[in-house]
Amino acid sequence: MLRRFFVALLIALALVPAARAACPDDAAIARFAGQILQRQSPTPFVALSPADGRCVQDKLVAIFAQPLGDVVGFKLGLTNPAIQQRFGIDHPIRGSIFHATLRASSGAEIEARFAAVPVLEADMLVRVSMGGVETALNDHAALIRHIDQVIPFIELPDLVYAPDHRPSLGDLLAINVGARLGVQGRPIAVTLSADFIAALGRMSISLHQDGREVSRAPGAAILGHPLNALAWIARDLARDGRPLRAGDIISLGSFSPPQPVAAGQVWTARYEGLDQAQDVVVRFR
Repeated sequence: MLRRFFVALLIALALVPAARAACPDDAAIARFAGQILQRQSPTPFVALSPADGRCVQDKLVAIFAQPLGDVVGFKLGLTNPAIQQRFGIDHPIRGSIFHATLRASSGAEIEARFAAVPVLEADMLVRVSMGGVETALNDHAALIRHIDQVIPFIELPDLVYAPDHRPSLGDLLAINVGARLGVQGRPIAVTLSADFIAALGRMSISLHQDGREVSRAPGAAILGHPLNALAWIARDLARDGRPLRAGDIISLGSFSPPQPVAAGQVWTARYEGLDQAQDVVVRFR
């Protein structure tokens, strides 16, 4: 069984177009991906540059699409200035999200050991309604016309690496910025108004464990405004020849520090100040 699994991984890697960066070899990436999918912390690659990390990510996404389903959109990481400073960069990074990332709805029960290093974050999704997002630049009135839904979301990422490893920027890119699972709330229809745009920036997102608040942040915690995150990822993708298209889902980034999870816990993300927003709840078994 394990041999067939690794053969399938190598076939998937062979189908990925040659990357621009000097990746680790395909067999090493297959072993790395296999350990992650088996919920084990892999041995990190040595001195992985950001370019090589992106190369590993491209091949990893092709492998992960087998058990996790098609790529349905993208996520941002490192949207907090303090975290950016730690890695010595002044911008976010991106990964891909899968069908499985969006499969669960509020109230779902999830296995606590869903990943190698499972954590939970308060997040938010937007759905792209038409292309051309990258041309809107940072004009919020123009950006809002390119999305038709805002969706409260609890992301369930995988930090992957063992606690004694401090990941580099290349390491974070190599693990696809930790994208794994998530729990969606009820979608909110976008209103093309200055009031709706202002509410996105002013809203307060709080995270609660078993009824106890553990974090709180404003909408502005994501690059100054959630729409700024949409603008950044649209331009980043366009530069790589893959502009956003109608139907793409974007995970805008974390409004909370990553929280470890355990069986028996109930977590709630609450979005205050955004009309029609309902709590998102996840239970762990």
